[in-house]
Amino acid sequence: MSQTAAAPVTGATAPTPIPLRELAPWAIFFGLLGLLVIFFVSADQGAISIPSGTAIHEWVHDGRHLLGYPCH
Repeated sequence: MSQTAAAPVTGATAPTPIPLRELAPWAIFFGLLGLLVIFFVSADQGAISIPSGTAIHEWVHDGRHLLGYPCH
């Protein structure tokens, strides 16, 4: 049996920072997505509801109670 030597680790490279102009569109996208999720969880199916009916209310019903939103 022959033994193989592990390759030595050479100098590690430092992580490069991400410029703000490349990060901003993703932050805005996920921020708007988060606001949309919060809207659907906290909407009371009233005048400001996007879809009519109670479908969204029933889909997020347990999440409302978990987050402390009153829905009854």
